[in-house]
Amino acid sequence: MRNTLNFSKAKEIVANALKKYISESISTETSVLNQNKPELIAKSLKVKHLFEKGFKDENDLKNFVCNYLKNTNHLKSSRYMGHQVAVPHDLAGIPDWIHGTINNPSSLYEMGPAGSTLESFMINWMLSKVGWFKGNDLYEFGRLAKNGSGILTHGGSIANLTALSSARAAIAPEAWDKGNPNDLVVMGPSSSHYSISRALSIMGMGKKAFVPVPVDENEKIIISELEKVFTRTKNQGNRVMALIANACATSTGLFDPIDEMANFCRKHKIWFHVDGAHGSVALLSKKHDHKLNGLKKADSLIWDAHKMLRVPSLCTAVLFKDQKKMWKSFQQKGSYVFHEKDVVGMDSMPFTIECTKSALGTKLFWTFAIEGQQALINFVENSFKQAKDLYSFLKNYDGFHCPYVPESNILCFQYKPEIINNQEQLAIRYDLINSGEFYITSCIFRGKRYLRTVLMNPLTDERDFKALARAIEKKGELILKKKTKILQ
Repeated sequence: MRNTLNFSKAKEIVANALKKYISESISTETSVLNQNKPELIAKSLKVKHLFEKGFKDENDLKNFVCNYLKNTNHLKSSRYMGHQVAVPHDLAGIPDWIHGTINNPSSLYEMGPAGSTLESFMINWMLSKVGWFKGNDLYEFGRLAKNGSGILTHGGSIANLTALSSARAAIAPEAWDKGNPNDLVVMGPSSSHYSISRALSIMGMGKKAFVPVPVDENEKIIISELEKVFTRTKNQGNRVMALIANACATSTGLFDPIDEMANFCRKHKIWFHVDGAHGSVALLSKKHDHKLNGLKKADSLIWDAHKMLRVPSLCTAVLFKDQKKMWKSFQQKGSYVFHEKDVVGMDSMPFTIECTKSALGTKLFWTFAIEGQQALINFVENSFKQAKDLYSFLKNYDGFHCPYVPESNILCFQYKPEIINNQEQLAIRYDLINSGEFYITSCIFRGKRYLRTVLMNPLTDERDFKALARAIEKKGELILKKKTKILQ
């Protein structure tokens, strides 16, 4: 049966449903997370029927969209304090709608000129924030002498893999044809994101190729240990392909000493890669950019726009100080896409793992176009301030323990850790999200279980902090009562 949905009516149905969803999401009466069992969700969406028959009319579409939205995590709620996933602007989904309609991938310029142009513009802007753009105007899209370079890709894991591939090409250019030399290793803080070890395994080096450097009590790399680990590694007959820095650590939001690490790499001629997936946005703020001092000395950097630049997932930049290093990342032929002579515009396909990718530059540019660059600067500074405010609030609230002063918008804490154990801390988290009151996460820090918040919603304020503390206090007291009964 041919689909009879009318474009204008369908657009109106979806727009009205989303408008209602936004309005409901910002209400504290709405559950942050509706987590039904998948069987119930499938039935409410009439998945089997629609899969076989398709939408019969506008009512089918409306029912599907409304039931879909009922079974979601409401990131726009001021009580969403969970994973590092952007709370997007109300209009942030428009580029995805445009792309879904025209389907212009941006890896080849001729397949999506507008999207490719916006990607190049945003890469130039990001390079300029790091200090790697050598042009006079962000409209300079050609290959400039001694310029940096970069691409947008779908997520930090792919971006880290891309950067490490370039690091391998720099130290072992023969690896592309002959395979990895067996003496290559990568050093980094033991608190490095799991995507680093994952990338090394994908590259055929194995996770054993990651050499952890000891960290301090706040899981920041200990600079004095770098030389020791490097010397030991070298004496074992290995070559250090790269050193990784956290900017900032995923679990705690704390920054490694980048400038000192950069100087160490310069001394030993080691590729310096900064995993700035979350914390690179500090570059936007004069109040916080000092946390990234020395970043300009790095060789590569990743920057997730789908975290703190309010871009709907996924959108990550992988940036290089030296454009020539990026050109050597991958070495392949494909007569149907790779041409010997120059083409109009910029093709990113030769430099990315993805042969086809959506118009990520359009999504990234759109977040700036909605309200302008200053609005995003204000958002970043406010998010960092929210974490400081929560820290100050909990520090003075009886029963809560905060182990560090936040450096970004991430804060870990515990409730009565002297009597509530690791598993019970985690139980508090699950009770919170299952009740729909709040959405927070947790992590292991200093060998113990901590509750973890990521402040990314501009609507979150002290009223939410008070409600969060009271909710945790209430659930914690229930745990203590149960423990008391068992002891009796």
